[in-house]
Amino acid sequence: MNELTAKRCKPCEGGVAPFTPAQAQDMLKELKGWIIENGKLVKLYAFSNYYQTMAFVNALAWISHREDHHPDLGVGYNSCRVEYVTHAIGGLSENDFICAAKCDALFGL
Repeated sequence: MNELTAKRCKPCEGGVAPFTPAQAQDMLKELKGWIIENGKLVKLYAFSNYYQTMAFVNALAWISHREDHHPDLGVGYNSCRVEYVTHAIGGLSENDFICAAKCDALFGL
């Protein structure tokens, strides 16, 4: 389990700077399979079928609600593309990496 999974997201209404590219790359080392694409933290999860995909999406929706930090999702028959960015600051924050780690933990169940 990643240390990030034990953390909780902090409310962000703006007024703080997003991570610099170097800070984001450093945080990326804590995650497996995630990339930074167009300023967003991105990962594609593969599943065997639609039911597994939707079960993951629904569980992720619950986690997102609990953390009050919501990803953009691209959902297909057997895949889900997850994108995190902190919209209030126009870039990446620790919240994005916390939620990405929780997403990975969910996928590992």
